[in-house]
Amino acid sequence: MSVAIRHDDLRRRNRSLLIGAIRRAGSLSRTALATSTGLSHSTISAISADLIAEGILRESNGSADNGSRRGRPQVGIEIAPEAASVVAAVLSLNSISGAVIDYAGNIVVQESRRIPTLTAGRDELCTSILEFIFSLLDRSGRSASLKRIVLATQGTTDAEGRTLVWSPITPHSDLPFAALIHDRFKVPVTVQNDCNMMAEALRWLDPTRYRNDFIALLISNGIGMGLMSKGGLFVGTRSSASEFGHMNHRPGGALCRCGRNGCIEAYAGNYAIWRRAHGLPEDTPPVADVDDAEMEAIAERARRADGPERQAFAQAGEAIGYGLGSLFALIDPAPVAFIGWGARHFDLLEPSMKQALAQTAGGQHNTAPTYETIAQEVPIIEKGCAMLALTWIDREVYATSDQSSRIA
Repeated sequence: MSVAIRHDDLRRRNRSLLIGAIRRAGSLSRTALATSTGLSHSTISAISADLIAEGILRESNGSADNGSRRGRPQVGIEIAPEAASVVAAVLSLNSISGAVIDYAGNIVVQESRRIPTLTAGRDELCTSILEFIFSLLDRSGRSASLKRIVLATQGTTDAEGRTLVWSPITPHSDLPFAALIHDRFKVPVTVQNDCNMMAEALRWLDPTRYRNDFIALLISNGIGMGLMSKGGLFVGTRSSASEFGHMNHRPGGALCRCGRNGCIEAYAGNYAIWRRAHGLPEDTPPVADVDDAEMEAIAERARRADGPERQAFAQAGEAIGYGLGSLFALIDPAPVAFIGWGARHFDLLEPSMKQALAQTAGGQHNTAPTYETIAQEVPIIEKGCAMLALTWIDREVYATSDQSSRIA
């Protein structure tokens, strides 16, 4: 019995290695797979034949890269798009976006719609999410192949990925989204912090730069962080953690959306920049949903003259810089991707951010971190959701050897 168990575990590991290598590369020849995975040619041939017969992989229409080898190009193996589908959805302030993704990672359908997250009742909000996912699946025609749903949302989720514990985008707390969605669609569901999904996406989009330790920092109406540490997402024992925006910047300071005073977000979020640019007191209640066009106008005025608008951006950069400096004092500097609306105006944030960073306990590292800016956050979050779902299928579904009832 023990020998059989060890053999099954080995087979599962080898199947996972092979699928994972192809997932990363897109298409590989059997020879390249042997090099990439360290498996023997005979093992590669046997496992790939099984996976192709099961409809999980397929031989690609073109030839795989033959590298420096001479002779006829080798036939490549790639993921079979029809083998599975996933839903990647993003719940944001007063909106929801999402896509149905096939097993090869291609977008089948995509949609966004407005929903009043701030004013919707608890049941209304949950129903809107369910109806949105149903609409996506109905348009895609891929309900039968659905294997997993990942919903990313602003705010704090529980460590198990089941519940939205708290979010500034809704007055409701402890929303059991995973259970509700599972009951409707009968597939595994996970609910994740949106910034964690940005970090998940980055290591697929640029695995050289974003590998073991890096930071995804959202600068938008809210301020959020996804932290990758030692190759894994940093989460807490009870929650999604990494609430960078709600670290205290100035005790007793500006009023934040969370109801507390002095958070980084209360100085660096869109509503905070808007408040300072209009000369309003720090205890003015945050504007719920600042118009993008108005924020763009504030940024343009900040570039033209040294007035309240430029001071508002300088204050935002300072708050971010002090926060990053404190973080670097704990974990050492790491590559940072600034994502979202604020990334488009990083030139206005960067000078004061670097000045503040130099004054912190991590100030000795003020020239060490490398920065990248990415203007649109929703596509990055959707990408992270999709990859989390697809790689889960790779490991937990198709790495097993008995696929007789798994593929629709």
